[in-house]
Parts: sequence; C-alpha cells; structure tokens
Amino acid sequence: MAFRIGDTAPDFQAETTQGPIRFHDWLGDSWGILFSHPKDFTPVCTTELGYMAKLKPEFDKRNVKIIGLSVDPVDRHDGWAKDIAETQGTAVNFPMIGDPDLAISKLYHMLPAEAHGDPAKRTAADNQTVRNVFVIGPDKKFKLILIYPMTTGRNFDEVLRVVDSMQLTAKHKVATPVNWKQGEDVIIAGSVNDEDAKKIYPNGWKAPRPYLRIVPQPK
Repeated sequence: MAFRIGDTAPDFQAETTQGPIRFHDWLGDSWGILFSHPKDFTPVCTTELGYMAKLKPEFDKRNVKIIGLSVDPVDRHDGWAKDIAETQGTAVNFPMIGDPDLAISKLYHMLPAEAHGDPAKRTAADNQTVRNVFVIGPDKKFKLILIYPMTTGRNFDEVLRVVDSMQLTAKHKVATPVNWKQGEDVIIAGSVNDEDAKKIYPNGWKAPRPYLRIVPQPK
C-alpha cells in the first residue's frame, strides 16, 4: 500500500556519505526532504543533485534538511559526486544514502517487496520507480509526496515553493492560491468563519465570492 499525506515516515538506519544515521534522529526538529535516484551515474539525476546542492542554502533558511538516496553503495556515491561537481558546478553538500540491499527503497514502497539482486547488476530501468520526493514535517509525517518518470527532471524550485506554502499554512489559518509565491496574497482558510476572521483581520478582506476571502500574506 502506498503512503498518504499525514502518514508517519518510516524510520530507518542507513550508511550515508556523511556517516551512519538513524533517520528520525537525523531529522530532529527540522523539516526534511528525502529524494531518491534509481542508480548512480545517471544523467537526469546528475543534474538534479547539482541543482539541489545550489538550492541548499535556501532550504537551510527554512530549517529543511536534504538527504538523497540511491540503490548503489556509498563508495560509488563518492565517485558520482565528483562527476556532479565537475559537470554541474556545485559539489553535493548533503548526505547521500547507500541502499545496496534495496531495504529503504522497499520500506518506502519505491520498489516491490520481491525486488532483489546485486545493485551493480540492476539497471536504472530495473529501479525506475525510485524517483520520489518526500517532504516530511518536524512531526515526522509526510507533507508532500511526488513521483517522477525516468526522463523528466524534477522541479526543485516548485518543492521550495510548496515548502514555503506548507510552513506558512502550518503557522496561520490560511491557504495559498494557484501559483502562489512568497509575499503574495493568501486565502483565509475555510475552517475560519467570518466572525473569527474579523478578529484576525480587522482591516477586512477582499471577497469576490463569500467562500473566497483574500488577505495579504501574514507575517
């Protein structure tokens, strides 16, 4: 059964390029992004890892930890990281999990339970379902789950935008409209009635429809 938003992200122990971790302890009180790759030395993922390294300072500002996963062992990740630095212009600056026994890929339902075999002999096509993005909150619950096809690079600017929305809406009783970006108007949540909304927003709001109450983004 696939995970749903609101489910608890499974805990695990793993070897990474920055040493062994227990996932929940590593997350601590931070948000987290776990994004996975079907195999080392694959072209689309090479571009993704480089871009995520460039974005890491923005995620750091938002108290979001980044961690990657590939089914290959950690020692192969080190060689891949050199290629990424040379071709993408940014060195990988976050840990990469080695998953040679496919245990974490199976735990997170990215590969079927019956998947097996030496990762060196498995092709990217064998592991093509390992193309996920999981955003996990400080409560260790899934906040966003994305699954991409092999040939389509992931949009991590969009993931950053969604993190901004989720962190804002976790703090304030608002929702964000289509294509919302940081600093733009938001919508008063449907769970807030007009009487309570007047207390929160004494200056009122724009309402092209009674159910569509628009206010400036809360600070």
